[in-house]
Order: sequence, then structure tokens, then C-alpha cells
Amino acid sequence: MKVIIVGGGQVGSYLASLLIKSGHDIKIIEAKAARIDVLRKSLPANVIIQGSGTDPNLLESVDIQHTDVLAAVTGSDETNLVIATLGRLEYGVSRVVGRVNNPKNAWLFTPVMGVDAALNQADLMGRLVAEEMSMSDMMTLLKLHGGKYALVERKVDPVSSMAGKALRDIKLPDECVLVAVIRNSDLLIPRGDTVLLTEDKAIAITHGGSTAKTG
Repeated sequence: MKVIIVGGGQVGSYLASLLIKSGHDIKIIEAKAARIDVLRKSLPANVIIQGSGTDPNLLESVDIQHTDVLAAVTGSDETNLVIATLGRLEYGVSRVVGRVNNPKNAWLFTPVMGVDAALNQADLMGRLVAEEMSMSDMMTLLKLHGGKYALVERKVDPVSSMAGKALRDIKLPDECVLVAVIRNSDLLIPRGDTVLLTEDKAIAITHGGSTAKTG
């Protein structure tokens, strides 16, 4: 996959390192000479391009017309939006990711502005903290459909209302489906007459908004 990253700060350089290790074709664009020197210490010289990511001539020189993903991750929201809009509307890049530095600007990072996915670090951190606070002993195993749904695991506590009950007698939250029960390292396929025991691990698929209410 061909990826252009605009912004050689910590976010951009780390992203580039990850993608290079995964075997992707990377170009990273950075305007500041001092930052170019830093990038050269950790990235191959042939992937580093000095210049402005808002310069159409520079973008064309790195073959943006045939790029699969464009990631605008500079420290300026305004710059990231200009890059995203250029990439999508001018060059038709199929996937554009934009970094949001100021959470108040998040509303601008939309498909209309050329952004498919907005990387809002403050929002991500806030959601992670809130999730940890609300889910207590529930563990998220896998995020599904962009985080809208989740595969979660929760141990049946002795004081849980589910302990000792058959599944047919347990009312699960809306948009929550129990898909498996792990008991003493054995995987059980849940049936109506399956009784949940203390220390069982219940595996469920649930809507992201209802994870705090299960169990």
C-alpha cells in the first residue's frame, strides 16, 4: 500500500516507522530542516521529503495521484485540513486521515472537507478513560465496525444477578448478544438452558453505548 504522511513530528515519524515495518511504500513530508535531521536518524533517507505538504507540485512529485492513503498529521489543524481537501478533491486519494490538534476544531474534520477519519487524540484519550471507569471488570477484546460494537468479556461475579440462572431467564440489554461462555478453560456454546456459574467468563457482542450496562 502506498502512503503519504505529511508532518514529521513524533506522530508522523512513529506512524512512518510502523508502516515501513509492515512493508508499505511510505513517503513522509516535513517542512522544517531541523526535523528532517531528526527523521534521518530513524527512517530511510529515500522516504523523507523536505517541503510543504500544501504545495501541489511537491505532492505531485511524490505521486499523490496514485496514493492509497494520505495522512495529514502536522501540528496545525488548518494545515491538515488544507492537505486533506487537496488530497481528496484535487487528487482523488481514496483514504484521507487528518490529525485534530485542538478538540474544538473536530467538527471541521468531515468527509465534506476531505477527511475520512479524524485522529482526535484528546477525544480518544477521554473515551478510553471513561470506558475504563464505566466498564470496571469488563474487558474489551475487540472493537468492531469502527468502534460502534465491541466483543467483550466479563467474569460472572458471585453477587451478579446472572449467577445461577439459565440464559432463558436472563434479560440482556438491547443490542447485546451472548456468543460464548468459558468455564474452566472449556468453551461452551450458550443455549437457553445453559446456567451461568460463578467464575464463568461470558463473551458478548454489544453496542458501544451499552457496554456499561451489561451484567
